[in-house]
Amino acid sequence: MSANVESVKKLRKISGAGFKDCNTAIEEANGDLEKAVEILRVKGISKASKKMTRDAKEGVIAITEDKNVSSILEINCETDFVANTDDFKDLAKEVSMHIAATSPISIQREDVDESVIQKEKDIFSEQAKKSGKPENIIEKMVEGRLNKFYQESVLLEQNFVKDPSKTIKELVAEKVGVLGENIIISNFSRYQIGEK
Repeated sequence: MSANVESVKKLRKISGAGFKDCNTAIEEANGDLEKAVEILRVKGISKASKKMTRDAKEGVIAITEDKNVSSILEINCETDFVANTDDFKDLAKEVSMHIAATSPISIQREDVDESVIQKEKDIFSEQAKKSGKPENIIEKMVEGRLNKFYQESVLLEQNFVKDPSKTIKELVAEKVGVLGENIIISNFSRYQIGEK
């Protein structure tokens, strides 16, 4: 059974996916648009993973300015054609705005300074020891709190401020699925009045 044409149009507008993909997703979701969006997201992310190894040497610099805070972001893709698309520029603006709002400390967890990780582990360990739990449980508690720290502090793991149902990594992966090129967040800086 083919999906309703109006539903396909709506899904294409929401997702940016092609007609055939939207039609299939709606059929799989038995006409439920929200479920169809989720199906496309999952497929987009899996398609995106194949593209994540390709070189990304083009891109844009996005700047978000507010009265008290600014952020500068370098985001790269494979071709200048994609770098000049509205989809790519919008992604750059969204991520730059997110950085200004959330103040991440690094792009990915591997970039977090070891001294910062050790300090967090020490704090979490002290807090966990006060619970009186056995050592093996304390280790799991510390690991759980450290993962939460990464989710709050590392850009790719943070929930997107405009749509907390997805992380920045998932947001980027969706655009990789739509644009068909690898996309890499290369660098960012954030400035706030009164911060050093």
